[in-house]
Amino acid sequence: MKVEPKIVAAITAAVAYYMQAQAAHAAAHAPAERAPEPPKPIAPFSAWAFSGRQSIMEMRRLWQLRLAR
Repeated sequence: MKVEPKIVAAITAAVAYYMQAQAAHAAAHAPAERAPEPPKPIAPFSAWAFSGRQSIMEMRRLWQLRLAR
């Protein structure tokens, strides 16, 4: 099969033009950079809440032990 240099040059130019157009389109429609989100507030440690959760877990464990017999 004979390769025509003019056809190869035309195909190469078309592909280069297409890639250049795609790069320009991507650059024009790139999302704007967002500002970094502020850090989320961390709930302070509460001994009362910790004690409440611990007692709830203990009560559930006791119920499981009684029901497992």
